[in-house]
Amino acid sequence: MEIERILQNFTRRGLKARYFDTAAEAADYVVGRIHGKTVGIGGSKTIDGMGLYERLQKDNTVYWHWKQGPEARDTATKTQVYLTGANGLSEDGQIVNIDGNGNRVAQTLYGHELVIFISGLNKMTPDLESAIWRARNVASPLNARRFNVNTPCVKSEPMKCHDCRSPERICNGMVVTMGKMSGVGEMEIVLIGEELGY
Repeated sequence: MEIERILQNFTRRGLKARYFDTAAEAADYVVGRIHGKTVGIGGSKTIDGMGLYERLQKDNTVYWHWKQGPEARDTATKTQVYLTGANGLSEDGQIVNIDGNGNRVAQTLYGHELVIFISGLNKMTPDLESAIWRARNVASPLNARRFNVNTPCVKSEPMKCHDCRSPERICNGMVVTMGKMSGVGEMEIVLIGEELGY
């Protein structure tokens, strides 16, 4: 995998792109980048594992429904900065995210001064088609299992998307970020050379 070429592909699409070998280095960068801001965080095992919520609280006002409850989802819509992960990435610089409630994908599209996607290289795929496949057949079933929902993707072996109509379905919308959204001040992707999240 040619990291420099991939970073250039994201940059050509209008996103700032950074690479770090470890999650610890990436966390130091993100914490150093955000000071005195309101920060929203979308559901992300990667961000959770990096301890960013706790570290960012020291110098910012942070809202995350995983830590504070469902009401934080609404407050996160009005923050200056929004952090989230990725379910799939393509080497040509596109980001795929799937969501059940819509809060996480909606916040990547409009209204923040800065949106940062944080992802391990385990999410990287050769092209958009395989990034979408990964989001639907790897990330979504693993998240459904983590949430202990009763959906066909959790029960099948191997796990995969069945495009079900279950009321417990957690993958109701998908967003492909093809470039910097004009309604966002800055967009950035932080790539990490470790296997992180789903």
